[in-house]
Amino acid sequence: MHAPGGLPPFPVRTAGCATPAELAARTLRLRHAQADDLTWLPALYADTRRDEMAAVPWPAAAKAAFLAEQFALQHRHYMAHYADADFLVIESGAAPVGRFYLHHGADDDLIVDISLFADQRGLGIGAALIAAAQADAARAGRGMTLSVLTHNVAAQRLYTRLGFSATQVAGMHQGMRWSPSRAAAVRSVS
Repeated sequence: MHAPGGLPPFPVRTAGCATPAELAARTLRLRHAQADDLTWLPALYADTRRDEMAAVPWPAAAKAAFLAEQFALQHRHYMAHYADADFLVIESGAAPVGRFYLHHGADDDLIVDISLFADQRGLGIGAALIAAAQADAARAGRGMTLSVLTHNVAAQRLYTRLGFSATQVAGMHQGMRWSPSRAAAVRSVS
């Protein structure tokens, strides 16, 4: 079975998913992604690439086609390599405002993707999601990793503030890692 555009569907999840209290208090909620979400997720992807595409001297239609293709490639990659991840949609009321994809590993959890529409960035949503994921990882004795574009300085500042340290650079991506032991050491010094 395929989702819109011939894309592979999200895995079916029957278990509920908890929304961090801080977000629930702001009337936001998390739910598992479904095939219908593939109708609006390309717009979210395009929104996250708006600044870098502004400098590209292509016609709007060419940019839109390129971004749609890039989204499809990314989605196929995620489904092929992280099929057992939690693919979560962030909603305000019934309106989607972002996505949070989290893969649970034996040693480390991986933030596969966290994306918010521009008008939702800088409001603490990402920080609350990551902090809740860190608490879950710490309870399970795991660390957390992620990869961020090297030019996304705002995201790197957020991750550093949340206790992540830079690891390796691979191409255009900066690897970062958080460990519960390092976080405890930082809290005890503060």
